[in-house]
This record gives sequence, C-alpha cells and structure tokens, in this order.
Amino acid sequence: MRRSFSTFLLILAVVFMFFNQNRAEEGMFPVTEISKLPLQQWGFQISADQIFSENHVSLSNAIVKLGGCTGSFISADGLILTNHHCAYRAIQDASTTAHDYLADGFVAQSREQEFPAKGYTVRITQSSQDISDRVLQAVRGVTDPLQMEKAIEKQIKKIEKQEEAKHPGLRAEVAEMFPGKTYYLFLYVYLKDVRLVYAPPSSVGNFGGDVDNWEWPRHTGDFSLMRAYVAPDGSPAEYSKDNVPFHPKTFLKVAAHGVEKGDRVFILGYPGRTYRHRTSYFLSFENDLRMPFVVQWYNYQIDLLKKLGKDDPAKTLKFSSRIKGLANVEKNYRGKLQGIKRLHLIEQKRKQEEKISDFIRRDAKRQQKYGRVLAGIDSVYQTYRQSALREWILRYFAGSVELPAIARTILKAAEERQKPDLERESAFMDRNFARTKMYLLMRLKNFDAQADRLILKALLTKAGQLPAEQQIKPLNRIFRLDGKRSETESIIQQAYAKTRLRQAAFVEKLLNMTPQALNKVKDPILQWMRDLQPAYTALKETQQRRSGQLRRLRALWLDVKKQYLKTDFIPDANGTFRFTTGLIEGYSPADAIYKTPVTSVRGIFEKTTGQPPFNTPDALMTLLRKNQFGAFISKTVGTLPIDILYSTDTTGGNSGSPVMNVKGELVGLNFDRSFEATINDFAWNHAYSRSIGVDVRYLLFLLKNYAHTDQLLGEMGLK
Repeated sequence: MRRSFSTFLLILAVVFMFFNQNRAEEGMFPVTEISKLPLQQWGFQISADQIFSENHVSLSNAIVKLGGCTGSFISADGLILTNHHCAYRAIQDASTTAHDYLADGFVAQSREQEFPAKGYTVRITQSSQDISDRVLQAVRGVTDPLQMEKAIEKQIKKIEKQEEAKHPGLRAEVAEMFPGKTYYLFLYVYLKDVRLVYAPPSSVGNFGGDVDNWEWPRHTGDFSLMRAYVAPDGSPAEYSKDNVPFHPKTFLKVAAHGVEKGDRVFILGYPGRTYRHRTSYFLSFENDLRMPFVVQWYNYQIDLLKKLGKDDPAKTLKFSSRIKGLANVEKNYRGKLQGIKRLHLIEQKRKQEEKISDFIRRDAKRQQKYGRVLAGIDSVYQTYRQSALREWILRYFAGSVELPAIARTILKAAEERQKPDLERESAFMDRNFARTKMYLLMRLKNFDAQADRLILKALLTKAGQLPAEQQIKPLNRIFRLDGKRSETESIIQQAYAKTRLRQAAFVEKLLNMTPQALNKVKDPILQWMRDLQPAYTALKETQQRRSGQLRRLRALWLDVKKQYLKTDFIPDANGTFRFTTGLIEGYSPADAIYKTPVTSVRGIFEKTTGQPPFNTPDALMTLLRKNQFGAFISKTVGTLPIDILYSTDTTGGNSGSPVMNVKGELVGLNFDRSFEATINDFAWNHAYSRSIGVDVRYLLFLLKNYAHTDQLLGEMGLK
C-alpha cells in the first residue's frame, strides 16, 4: 500500500497546500498513508503519528471493529461506545416480553448485570504489511480464471493460518486492496467476550425509525455502550463469569463542549465496501437487475414480518432485528438507484471509458495489452445477466429461508470438514468453525415456522416463473412446481411438521457428523438440500470462474486508467482501517433548499406524535421541556443539539465510528448518511455526500439527566 500510494499522496499533499483548510476532500484513506496528508494545512492540532502508529500508542489503539460496525474505547476498563443499531441484536437477545429492553432501554447498574452479547467480537488493528508478492506467487504461470481464483483463496488461507501460529492470540486477515495487484496482511487483537452495558429505549435510539432512516434532519440518539472482557491473565477468551474488563492501550477523551458549524472533524473506522473503481458494466448490472431485485424481495419480507407480528408482541420482538436489517438495506438501495439516475452516473462512466478507449487505440502496445479489456468485462456481465435471477433464487433459498439455510450449512460442514484445513471454505476451517456453529444456532432463537414457510413459497413462485432454460430442475422435482399449488403446499407443510432442524441440540449434533453418518439421518428438509447439492456445486464454480475473470480484467483496466489519468488511486473500502476528514456543514439537496448541519431539541418537539416511530418517552419530554441544558448548549443552535451533519467520506461499516475534532477528542458518533449520500458506495461528491452523527452533548445529556448513569460518566472521566 505504501508503494502503491506514495506518488499519488505526494502530489496530493502539494496540491492541498494551496487549498483553504475549510474544505472536505474525497478519501477513505488507509491509515498507514495519513502521514502523507497535509493535516496541518487542514487545521489539525495533532500529528499523523498521534492518530496512527505501529510503533507507539496512538488514537487508533482506541478504535475497534465491532462485528460489522465500528466502536471506540472510552474508558480504561474496556467501555465501548457504538451505535444503538449496532448493538440492536444484543439488546433484542437480552429482551423478553416481560422485560423488553428494546422498548424500555437497558442499563447495567453493576458489572455483574452487564449482559453477554453473544456473537459479538472486538478487533483492534495491531499492524499491516504489504504481502502482495506472497499472495501472487501462487498464481504465477496460472492462466485459467477458475484455477487462479482457487489458488489465491488457498494462498490467503495459508498465510492467515501461518501468521496466527506465529502470533498466538492475534487474528490474521489478508485484504485485497487492488484486484489481482495489492494484498495486505492485517493483524488484530481479537476479543470474544463482549457485553451490553447501556442502551436507550428504541424511541430514543431509533427515533424516527424507517421513516427517518437515511434522511436529514435527524433527531436520533443512536448510541449504546458495551464492554470488552478477557481472561484473568489478559488473554482473549470466550465468555466466562471469571473474565475481567479489557484494558486498552488508550481510550478516547470525550470533549463535552462538542463541535460547532464550520469545525473540522475526522473519523477513524472500518468502512465496508465501495465500488468506485468499477466500470459502467458493473454499475448498469446493479442498476438494472440486482438492486431492484433486492428492493422488491426485501420489501416482501418486511411487509410479511410486520403483518405476522402486528398483534403478537412475542413475534414483534422476534422479528425486530431482522426487519431492521432488511429495511436498512432496502432504503439504502433505493437511494443508490435514485442517485445513479440523478447523477447520470452510468453515462459519466461510459464517457470516461470512451476517452480511455481512445487513449488505448492511439498506441499499438497499449492496444495489444488493453484493447479487449472493456469488451471482456462487458461479456462477463452479459453472461451473468442471463443467469442472475436463477442464481439469486438459489442463494436466497439457502439464505432468506431459515431451515433450508441451516440444512445447507450442516451438509457443507460434513463435506468441508473432511478436507485438509486449507482446502476448506473459510467458515469451516478450524480457526472459524466454532463461531460458524454458534451463529447457526443463534438463527434458531428467532425462528418462526409460519414466516419461514411463507417466504419459502414466495421464493418458489419466483422459481416457477424462470424461463425454461433457467429452470432449477431439482426444485421443480422436490416441490412439484409443474403440478397443483395444493401439492406444493402439502409438501411444505409435511416437511415442516416432520423436520427436527428447529431443535438446537439436534442441529449441533448434526454439525459434528461425517458425511457417511449424516447420510443415514432422515429429515425432509435435509433431503431437499441433498437433492440441490449439485446445483450449488455448479453455482459455486460459476461464481468463482466469474470472479477470477473479473479480477484479471479489473486489474488491467486499473492499470490503463492510471496511465490515462497520470495518477494513482485510493483503494476501494474493504472493511480495513480507514481515515476520512471533513467539516460540520450543511448542503443543498435541491433547488432553493438548504439543510443546516446541526439539529436541536426543537425538532424532537416538532416530530413527536406519541406514536411509533416518533414516540419520545414521556419522562424525556418532561425533562426536555425544563430547558435546563447548562453546559450542553450549542452556540450554533442556541439550545441542546441532537445530531450533526458533516462532509466526511463514509459508507456502511462506519456506523459507530467516533467523530473527532482536530485535537483527537470525541465530539460525536457516526450512525448514518443523508439519502443523497447513499450513492457514496459508487461515487463521492462534496455537493451531496454528508454523514450523520449523534452530537456528544445529547449523548451526555441522556446519560446524565435521563438515565442517571453517573457511574459510567465517572468511568469516562466526566462528572
């Protein structure tokens, strides 16, 4: 990464010297590269080494990857600040109909009351290293795309296993920074005992619900507190009552005075994936097919689950986390679809591709090397378009439908666990299998047979409508899709009545069986997935071959694009540690409309209706009406601030990232983007890319005056 970016960032630093510091720039920069950024020109009062260093303690030691989100240590005893929606599943797991902590909030009055957040892990980046040569030596002389893909996968697993053996207690992960070109090894402290400490009620932590999700202005207190634990000797360990709080190397200082309009802020975190270096062919595939399919399919599930839980509190609680996850993706994709159209993004990419193609044609050597690259990418996506719906139905049959998904994992476990460790799929390697089993068993906790059957039938309807050449023949045979609907219904009803896959003890037993022993188990849903096994094997090979083809072609395209633009690129986000900076500033989403960057308590009064999702707790409303906000008043709005808007470059995975001022102090908590900024995954622009966070003053006001958690404020170094 240092080799790849050095030229680009040197140019970048010189250019930025002429820019006013009050400016936001595109960039989810790998943290190893921030020493080359003009931080002082941007007004930073701390050095790059104070933000990230592999040689001494820095702010980065306080930042964690928490499941699919980010979090930060805010005390010496492992207290972690993250989003309410990131802790949502833990809050749901702690809840019952008698004690609904989603509705009422949760607070542990002592360490003993902190609730185990099963399935959550904490990762802290220890080091990173360019290992491109180690990875790519496995494919020297290999030309077949499928064999290249398999070789790279195996080599990455080998390296990760070797590094974990060399560094006991650490987790190793290899990340592809540029396709087929650059690979980095990351070593993480890996903590497996995480507990829920505090969560506001959903009427605060999820105020506005799906209505306000991905929107501005916001008035949401989207935060929760968790804690990381280790064994008494300080080593990472699974949950045990004997474990003790983890002591991080450092933790963030909370700036209770907050931040104001125009101030510079920055974010450290673990953004998920962006696709800014992809071609117009990828983007048009997403726009025409994949995202519209997902929006429709997720909407169906959301509507179904809401209907089933309407008059049943137990089901409402059971479905809550699933609905929230589906709704988040569904609205995000609608925003992306709107953004692609509004920005004419496909047309923009095609125009650039035409210019680069002309650049290629002007040189015989370039033409020979790169002349067929775009046509090759186009060909891959044209082929994918023909089989996409069939592939997605197979995927969601073993994804959206719970019992077939469980059966599929059981069969794969039996098959994969017989192979040498490095030849297994990642989930079934020794280093991962315990957690794979745990996650599978967790799916059963919220299983609902009625919902599962209805989702299955909806998917089978889609399967029956496939063109003749795309029909999934095993599905047709199993469910008699060519026969009467009543026959299909009867097959499903009987299978769900007879299966034992909803029993956790039975599933756990099957997960440890050999293929020979498993073949003797008679279970109707297990048999469905046995019959479908050849289809899944063929699908996996198709996907691997396609991935291998695209990796080679994308690498060539990036090469020639760099030659044309005479510059280098920041790699797309890929779940690794990144830095981004911007300003507290509003934006204009449409003509004659300007949205200011700080919301206030006034908005809570204006929005509150007493009905979900705008049902602020009565006790909080009474407290807010007193208008006694003291030191928590913002100069920008003249009263208690609620949420803040800023021009950093973020995406999914940045949820829970700390928003920090130029001194490196915590002033907010990132939790969302504006609707226009959902397009960030494909393109960033200062005019519309805005991120949203909870103002630290609202967070502290709630902890102090509403939740009365003086012990937690004291732990954070605040009164």
